[in-house]
Amino acid sequence: MEIIMSNIRIGHMTLGIYQTNCYFVYRENSDKVLVFDPADHGEKIEAALGQHGLHTAAILLTHGHFDHIGGCEELKAAADAYAGEHGENPVKIYAGEAEKDFLLDTKSNLSKDMGRPVTVTADVYLKDGEELDLDGIRIKVLATPGHTAGGVSYYFPEGGFLICGDTLFQESVGRTDFPTGSMSTLVRSVKEKLFTLPEDTVVYPGHGDSTTIGHEKKYNPFC
Repeated sequence: MEIIMSNIRIGHMTLGIYQTNCYFVYRENSDKVLVFDPADHGEKIEAALGQHGLHTAAILLTHGHFDHIGGCEELKAAADAYAGEHGENPVKIYAGEAEKDFLLDTKSNLSKDMGRPVTVTADVYLKDGEELDLDGIRIKVLATPGHTAGGVSYYFPEGGFLICGDTLFQESVGRTDFPTGSMSTLVRSVKEKLFTLPEDTVVYPGHGDSTTIGHEKKYNPFC
């Protein structure tokens, strides 16, 4: 999938046993890509980008579950190798500030139960409402706890789209029966943080098909 909004391009790969959407966002005519939720096969992500003349400039996580961070270490290593060869700074990993401990807890992030313990230490921990400018792309960070306590969503005002991990799905929401989950908190996050965005905002979730804020306000039975 590749969609152009403004001159921002969005693509994705579906990775791992739970078919997680790993998104990559970049400006047209740029070779630097922002990668969201590298679920698995980090080296393959960087190699696939490289085939199109692109490389990872930053890694952003919506939350810390294993099926969203499984390829993070490999991707960073591959991206840092490229950066070192080209005289660029190491790639930074971004995550919500309330997810710091969760990312390091293999029981909470469910990776221990899957037989492949995974942890991630982010370089930058983000606050609610913080605005980023990464390679000329402006992103607003929205704290959207509920699926996990430190989950965040990323809103792109110029492009008119949202990357929200497992907070909001097409006519559904994320599970809340895992560690730090809370359905009441999740519904509040959706109503107060996401449903206040423009109705034509395109929503790119962690699993499944895209939707819009307007559609979910009308048809999502959970909210």
